[in-house]
Amino acid sequence: MSASDFGGDRSQVSHVRELARALGRPEDEGGAGHRVSVYGRRCSPDARGRTRLASGATLFNLTAGPERPLPDDRLLDHVRDLADELRRRWSGAGRPEVVHAHGWIGGLAACAVAGELGIPFVQTFHGMAATEARAGRTVHPARARLERAIGRGAAAVLARCADEAADAVRTGVARDIVRVVPPGVDVDLFSEVGPAMPHGDRQRLTVVARNLSDGSAETALRALQHVPDAELAVAGGPDREELENDASVHRLTVLAKELHVSDRVIFLGRVPRRSLPRLLRTTRLALSLAPAQPAPTSALEAMACGVPAVVTPVGTNADAVLDKITGLHVQAGRPRQIGLAVRGLLAEETMRRGYAIAAADRARSRHGWNRIADETERVYLTVIPEPETLPEPDQDPEEAPEPIRIPAPAPEPEREPEPASGASSESGAESGTAPGTASESGSRSKSGSRSKSKSGSESRSGSSADRVVAESGSDLVGSPR
Repeated sequence: MSASDFGGDRSQVSHVRELARALGRPEDEGGAGHRVSVYGRRCSPDARGRTRLASGATLFNLTAGPERPLPDDRLLDHVRDLADELRRRWSGAGRPEVVHAHGWIGGLAACAVAGELGIPFVQTFHGMAATEARAGRTVHPARARLERAIGRGAAAVLARCADEAADAVRTGVARDIVRVVPPGVDVDLFSEVGPAMPHGDRQRLTVVARNLSDGSAETALRALQHVPDAELAVAGGPDREELENDASVHRLTVLAKELHVSDRVIFLGRVPRRSLPRLLRTTRLALSLAPAQPAPTSALEAMACGVPAVVTPVGTNADAVLDKITGLHVQAGRPRQIGLAVRGLLAEETMRRGYAIAAADRARSRHGWNRIADETERVYLTVIPEPETLPEPDQDPEEAPEPIRIPAPAPEPEREPEPASGASSESGAESGTAPGTASESGSRSKSGSRSKSKSGSESRSGSSADRVVAESGSDLVGSPR
């Protein structure tokens, strides 16, 4: 479940789509072979109600609010409608074995309904309020409180990196339910071999930013002063046709002129995901220099194309890029030191090539979607209750052995008494009685058969919906109307 617009290519949407495809891919094709239903909010009148993503994976667009993308504060007004749609679908034959929500708004609706119906619930936040605030972005005032309520209602919380896991624990999520499952990369699309964009003779550095105000592009421009033979390609922001009207692009263009590097800077605007590998294959080094919450997959996608990454060690960059193995870790906000590090690595072609080989290998082996799906599936299996079964009885009554009968011991022959002296005749009758035969029961009954009943789910008092509303202090998601 995700409330994001599945018509776009944001990192969260790409993550959900690729994870669903990997989980639903048949086993004979290297997948997990599950049946996956992805629920999103209809954000366009042209969006179909049901779309097949891949074998075993289907996208369902739910109607909740106006059919257009909405900011978080407007989306909250329609969480109840999302919850009603999920409740209707999950109450019958469409009941899932596990619910996995992505993003805090999708998690708010899914957590409440899963709790009411007793379905195991897993949450991935894709960035938390604390992280967004550190990056200088506007955060909804209720978001941190709601994230804490969602996390406490989840059986497991999946974080994309160690930094996000730490933020979840600081928010109030129990440490023992937090698991780190890193983002994946499509290694078939992002690969070293394939078509490339045309480029000149200069060595190209590339910044791929989610938005151009996160500090990465600005730091890269300042560092470019110290790399005189290189050019900088900046991908991100609005579409190319709208670059002239964008405030962030205007500010960066003015900065490039002030630094006398404008002739070596190319603003590409938003590059579609499928076209991004063509850009990365022309790149010598990828730069991801945001001081907080960088684009979660930009360094990984460059690595998969055989491009070493120079990154600030925060967020997903800290875990994905191994310092002096698949790229370099640099300190944020130090453009001169970054420029000198980039210049030195470009001058050492043998070292740069070694980093490139290691980067592509790590992207394929650690972040391929099959592996990410396997790790996610293992988390699902820890929260799905085992079915209650009665073990085989110790002995089938119909196959019980015949009772063992122990024969009574035979009486010992009575010894004749010695004749008394002077007796004139023997007595014709035996005196006394022979020992009687002992009678035992020929069958033994076992005292009852053992019966074990194992329950894999832990009962929780109260409804998760009530807990979410109580902890958040709001009535965003209610019971069925």
